[in-house]
Amino acid sequence: MEHEDYMRQALALAKEAAAAGEVPVGCVIVRDGAVVGRGRNRREEKQAVCSHAEMEAMAEANAALGSWRLEDCALYVTLEPCPMCAGAILNARIPRVYYGARDAAMGACGGVTNLFMEEFPNRPALVGGILREECQAVLRDFFRDLRQKDQA
Repeated sequence: MEHEDYMRQALALAKEAAAAGEVPVGCVIVRDGAVVGRGRNRREEKQAVCSHAEMEAMAEANAALGSWRLEDCALYVTLEPCPMCAGAILNARIPRVYYGARDAAMGACGGVTNLFMEEFPNRPALVGGILREECQAVLRDFFRDLRQKDQA
C-alpha cells in the first residue's frame, strides 16, 4: 500500500468522528503493511481530554502488539499532532509520522512548534501534507457546519 492509502483509511475515521459530532481527526498505525491500530477523536463521547485520534490508535496498537513500544510502526493522522500526542509518539518510539493538514493552533510538528526537532531520543521522521486538501476539507466543512448550526 501507498502512504495515500493509509491516509484514506485515517480520513474515513475522521469522517466517522465528524458524523458523531467530534472534531474530525482520524489515525491509523501500520506495522509491516498491516494496520494494527485505528483511532478517531472521541473527546466528546468519552468526556476525556486524552481521547485524541492518535492516543486511541496507539492504545489499540499497544493491545494488538502486546507492547507499549511501537518501534516498527508508522503513524498516519489527518491533522498534525498536538503536543500531548507528539509526546506520546516520542514515548512510544514510533519512527515515522505522516500527517495530512497542518494545525496552526495546536500543531507540535511545525504548526506552532516542532517537538520532533528537540533533542529527545527516538525522534521520528516526519512527513506532512499527505492528502492535505482532503484532510483540510473535512475539517473546514465540519467547522463551517458547526458555525451555521450555532447561528441558527
